[in-house]
Parts: sequence; structure tokens; C-alpha cells
Amino acid sequence: MRSYLFVPGDSEKKLAKGLGSEADVLLIDLEDSVALSNKAEARKIAAAFVKTNRDQKDRPLLFVRVNALDTGLTDEDLTEIIPAAPDGIMVPKTLSGQCITRIDAKVTAQEALAGIPEGSIKLMAVATETASSIFTLGTYGGSSSRLSALTWGAEDLSADLGAETNKDDDGNLTSPYKLVRELCLFGSVAAGVQPVDSIYANFRDMDGLRAEATTARRDGYTGKMAIHPAQVSIINDVFTPSDLAISQAKRIIAAFGDAGDIGVIGLDGEMLDRPHLRRAETVLQRAKSAGISVD
Repeated sequence: MRSYLFVPGDSEKKLAKGLGSEADVLLIDLEDSVALSNKAEARKIAAAFVKTNRDQKDRPLLFVRVNALDTGLTDEDLTEIIPAAPDGIMVPKTLSGQCITRIDAKVTAQEALAGIPEGSIKLMAVATETASSIFTLGTYGGSSSRLSALTWGAEDLSADLGAETNKDDDGNLTSPYKLVRELCLFGSVAAGVQPVDSIYANFRDMDGLRAEATTARRDGYTGKMAIHPAQVSIINDVFTPSDLAISQAKRIIAAFGDAGDIGVIGLDGEMLDRPHLRRAETVLQRAKSAGISVD
């Protein structure tokens, strides 16, 4: 999945617009974008939206961001949402893999009550929103077979740290948040799940979005979250392998195939070993995920 678009769970208009945005995943939000007084109504709107659209063809995946475990609202969210059979649940402000294990148990119970096959609903964690959570990014492996992705966030984290801002005068992340971004990447790969880059808050700065997404892709992230439908096309473009990248990946894979069972080959005057082969295979896997034929 390349693009994850946040949509407020209490806005039918924005939910409908998000459905046509070409995002790979809609993140239907019951947390930050919904006022406390409107949580109950947002649950009903979100559940109805999922029920209405889950059987549509060519739709985005439908994930619902519930409220954090320490709010006392999570169980009410899951009780309302799980019977609608969303594709996944986003869990904010996780402190460690134990939070995912707890949510897994809650989702399993709700699936059973709703007659939904166990394990159908995936989980995604926002794993870096408190200072203490940074020290547990290596604990998500084995926390739940449902876990499909980790992502990170700088806004809640900067508030937890008491920081004035998380960006420098040029609009770039300051060093604490660069570190967190890197640790989330390592934690995701160690857990065997998709690393998803955080939002780019200035939804009018498309050049900045493209530059940040390109850096994320270069470093190993495979997708990025969005806060506005206008960001989706750029994110999809950046995280879709280019024709040149696909062609080069095919050449590398073919060259290793022709060479037989050896560890190093030569191609275009460059020595390539097994990590180059793995990277080429990853390019083709991502192209297939984007709906591109690579045969």
C-alpha cells in the first residue's frame, strides 16, 4: 500500500470524497479529528460508511483509527466498528508491541461476536507518539499476526517532549524527529511489516511533499500517510516504481538467473551481489502491488 489518507469519521461528505481520491487506504478517523462530544456519532457514521462500501469493487482498503487505549474509548469504538468488518484498525499512541497484543485480543472477541472469520481484520500502529514509545520500537515482532504496518508521528511526540516545533527554519525535521523516523523504519522491518512514513502537514506545498516522499522511499519506506486528497496522487507516483526502475530490476534478476548458483555477477561494468538481487525483487513486488504487470 502506497497512500494512506486520513478522513474525519464524523464527516459523510469528506468520507465520500476520500473514497474517490485514489488512495490505497482510507484511514477513517475516530481520534484526533473528532471532538469528544461527537465520538458516539462518529462511530455510527464510520460504521455505516464501512458497511455501505465494503463490497464495492476497486475501492481503497478501509481502516478505522480508534482512540488510544488509555482514553477509555477504545472498547466502545471496537464494539461499534468491528461488526461493520473494516479491513483494518489503526491503533494510535501505542507504547510497545504489548498494546497490539491487547488490541488483537479485543478484535478477536468482537470478530467472534459478529461472526467474522478470526484474523480477517488487520492492525496498524502509530508507534512513536510518546517519549517512552521510542525505546520499545523493537518489540512489535510477534505481537500479532494481524499487524501489517507501523508508522510514526511527530506532532503528538513534539507535544510530549515539550518542544517548540519539530521543524527547523527551512521546514526540515529537527534531529530528534529524524532519529524517530529512522528507528520506526528499523522497527517495522524487524517486525516484518510495512514501514509507512508520516504525514506532510503543509498540504499546499506539493514540491515539499514530493521531496519528503522521495527521501522516504529512498531510505526504505514503502508508503506515506496523507491529510488531504490532493496529496494522494503525488504519494502514489513517488511510491510506484518507474519504468526505468522496473526494467533495471528485471535485467538484474535475469542476469543472476543466467549466471546460475553464484553470489556475484557483473552487469554494465558493476559488480552486483545478493543484496542487489533482493532489492531488484523488491522493486518488482512493489510494482505488482501498484497494479503494474511486470511479466
